[in-house]
Amino acid sequence: MPEHVQQNTFSGCKNMELEKLVQLYLDQHCEQSLQAVMEAGAALVHHFARLFSRKDRKGAEREDLAQAGFEGLMKALKRFDPQRGVRFSTYASHCIMGEIRREIWREKTFDRPGWIVDLQGKILQETERILKESGHPPTLQEIAQAVNVEETGVVQAMQAGSVPLDELDISRIRSIRYESFQLPIEDKILVRQALSRLSELQQKAIYMLFYQDMTQQQVAEKLGLSQRKVSRLKYLGLEQMNKYLS
Repeated sequence: MPEHVQQNTFSGCKNMELEKLVQLYLDQHCEQSLQAVMEAGAALVHHFARLFSRKDRKGAEREDLAQAGFEGLMKALKRFDPQRGVRFSTYASHCIMGEIRREIWREKTFDRPGWIVDLQGKILQETERILKESGHPPTLQEIAQAVNVEETGVVQAMQAGSVPLDELDISRIRSIRYESFQLPIEDKILVRQALSRLSELQQKAIYMLFYQDMTQQQVAEKLGLSQRKVSRLKYLGLEQMNKYLS
């Protein structure tokens, strides 16, 4: 289904149809009404399955994520309480996304650097926020705008852990717009990559000095080193980072 069509299947008559079919199921609890809900809710499932599985704007949906999504849809139907004043489509979206996220994290077999973990967490947090505030499943464009990362970059970031890092195109993870007094995400990634190439002790010293704004004396006391040693770690570490960045 074309993306512009798929993104609009949650509003208007189709959304109303899903809500009516859910109410019918709650009234009858029959196999026929259950099947009708599952068929009508398939658009929600495929939306999130595509969102988290495609490798490019036209990428294919992963069958395992779709299966997890249908499990979420079923759980939503069993647990839904219309008395809470929440639309079923909104509640089901949370359940579907939750099951897909569990499937993604369960199968992760490749290490993820810290900056990727942070970015994935921000993407998921904004996805939940948009869903909660708008009541509709967020599109890739909405998520990208919220995290200030280009759409292709969001897709690349969400694949990390499921594929080796060297199979990702890190260069696609770029800021949409520049923000005052902040490095764009592509520069932050370069700095984090440069930092990761240092020894563990160098990383700790530089992190404390520049990320936690500690003095050399405070770092020395924290690490059990002399201030001269901390100064040396700082000098050598920044020199190595500069060579990598240049």
